[in-house]
Amino acid sequence: MPRIDSEKFYSSAIEMHGTSARGLNWASKENQELRFDVLLEFLPKKLSEYVIADAGCGFGDLFSFMNKRKKTPKRYLGVDSHLDMYSIASKKTGCEIIIADICKDELPKTDYFLCSGALNVLTKFETRQFIRNCYKASKHGFIFNALHGNKESQTYNYLTRDDIKTIAKELDVKETLFKDGYLTNDITVGFFK
Repeated sequence: MPRIDSEKFYSSAIEMHGTSARGLNWASKENQELRFDVLLEFLPKKLSEYVIADAGCGFGDLFSFMNKRKKTPKRYLGVDSHLDMYSIASKKTGCEIIIADICKDELPKTDYFLCSGALNVLTKFETRQFIRNCYKASKHGFIFNALHGNKESQTYNYLTRDDIKTIAKELDVKETLFKDGYLTNDITVGFFK
């Protein structure tokens, strides 16, 4: 059973804030972009040689951000389960966007999977499934951010470093990298093959 009804969680935010960072329940565009910056630090410098999939792509803001930073991948693929996100991201990016339940569906193979924010409202079980599926579908690795800490919340999902290390061990991850301290209660993780 999901922690919350994510369809309502995002639909109400879009209705209230439109196609903005707040429409994806980000505290601000600055926080969203700071998380994107940290994700990009984990990737190779020459992204033009790699296919990148954005798990839980929302409006495709990561693609726009990558272009703005002149870190455009060889090909960008967005994945989201929300129909409105699919429609908006398709129009906004001009890239291939697919509708899929990342926790359950088979994902397309790409060089790297990235995820920013999509783990925040999942249950612990869903989080494991989501990470497993993205890691399994990637050729080189899965880079994601999550809420960090040992907090209990009715809405949000927090992960500790021990939680993350346990998942990495289960997946036989070759190298795990962490970065925190850039936002309160936030961590970015790279699982590399």
